Amino acid sequence: MKCKIRPVLICMFFCAGIFGAKAQTHPIGIFDDQTDVGLVKHKGSGTYDSKMQQYHLQGSGSNVWGTHDEFHYVWKKMKGDFILRTNINFIGKGVEEHRKIGWMVRASLDTNSQHVSAVVHGSGLTSMQFRRTTGGQTEEKKFTLAGADVVQLERKDGRYTMSVAHRGETFVSEKLDSLDLGDDVYVGLFICSHNANVSEQADFNNVRVVTPAPKTLVPYHDYLGSAIEILDIDNGNSKIIYQIPKSLQAPNWTQDGKSLIYNRDGTLYNFDLASGTPTAINTGVANKNNNDHVISFDGKMLAISSGNGEHGASVGFTVPIGGGEAKQITPVGPSYMHGWSPDGKWIVFCGDRGGNFDVYRIPSTGGPEERLTNTIGLDDGPEYSPDGKYIYFNSVRSGLMQVYRMKADGTEQTQLTNDDFNNWFPHISPDGKWIVYITFFKDEVAPGDHPFYKHVYLRIMPANGGPSKVVAYLYGGQGTINTPSWAPDSRHLAFVSNSGLLFPAFPIGQ
Repeated sequence: MKCKIRPVLICMFFCAGIFGAKAQTHPIGIFDDQTDVGLVKHKGSGTYDSKMQQYHLQGSGSNVWGTHDEFHYVWKKMKGDFILRTNINFIGKGVEEHRKIGWMVRASLDTNSQHVSAVVHGSGLTSMQFRRTTGGQTEEKKFTLAGADVVQLERKDGRYTMSVAHRGETFVSEKLDSLDLGDDVYVGLFICSHNANVSEQADFNNVRVVTPAPKTLVPYHDYLGSAIEILDIDNGNSKIIYQIPKSLQAPNWTQDGKSLIYNRDGTLYNFDLASGTPTAINTGVANKNNNDHVISFDGKMLAISSGNGEHGASVGFTVPIGGGEAKQITPVGPSYMHGWSPDGKWIVFCGDRGGNFDVYRIPSTGGPEERLTNTIGLDDGPEYSPDGKYIYFNSVRSGLMQVYRMKADGTEQTQLTNDDFNNWFPHISPDGKWIVYITFFKDEVAPGDHPFYKHVYLRIMPANGGPSKVVAYLYGGQGTINTPSWAPDSRHLAFVSNSGLLFPAFPIGQ
């Protein structure tokens, strides 16, 4: 009798325990599939709310620890480098303090698989957990930060980095250099109840799976895909509204709140938010447009920058917002247009005159330009406050790129940020209360550069200066937020993120 039963028991153990339950056959949002890994008592589930772009997971399982794991997993197969990022939130008080949620990268769906996981426990414990060998013991690196609600896990050149933050704060990180899971892996979100008899629930917002730029990418020649996102400042949730496999950059929000204007391949487009469709804007002779374009305060005109100058230098033009023949404003280049005065009489721009980039202003109808800054190094990104009293800009004069403010005539130049990052392109909210700017990491980017395809933050601070907080964590840089992109309600922002991977869960253009 034993001989007849034993093969059945062995089969049950290996099929259900070691190899896990059979995966379902339909995708969920941006993921390929979902499954319960290991012998779980209560079947788990994952659902995707396409309107909110939010994932909801429910799952059981005794633990993710020791020599084997039991949990619910929403996953996709990937190779090479990637960046995984999300905001996470347990639902309810829960039963066990060590219930777990986060990102996981696995060599297989077997219960004893090698893996690395970015984990937040119900108790607040935040850690990187990993199993180096199949069936081996789980190891752990604990963070001093507890209760992280922004979690990122990155693989670069086979090395793993976990970065976490409380919403609004900058990341802290732990690295793991010696873990070989193979190139072809499962990546995804997981939930484990830490109690086989109960199920727990969690929500995941701002879920992003990014394929970063390869080492072979040639800047300003090769490009990754682009996504336009709209961020709700109040709740921190961002939604992808449009993506293409090419480079689109610098969305301006029109004054009526109905459209975004961005540039792509030298052309400006009006993106209708209601229909989700872009329409090319005729700009006449200015047909080599870059990502320095700005809408006048009355919403009727555009100041644009186009490489129609001598030797392809960018020069400034104005054109009706609906299109028409462009009028050249700056006599020479390089000139990069950034801001209108509220009365429409002036345009401020970044110009190179004699080998140094400074802030200039020029009459919007054309005329002599006036230099407003005169320091060694780069001054860039000038923009008027809504009351016309100030011009905000960024400057490298302190050693790192920082945000400054001056009076409209160029006097009283005052530094507003003073931290260990490189801060670019301050944009003032329409109500005049806030500044949003993009932050590059100093160990990735030189102070005078703002390249494509880097880890960046979008941060906001009071218009008069004060503490800054992170409102978006993303992979982007050049073209993300070069020009003003506040919504008229001062509560939403449009920006561009980048990835070599596009997802059918979000609207895709050509």
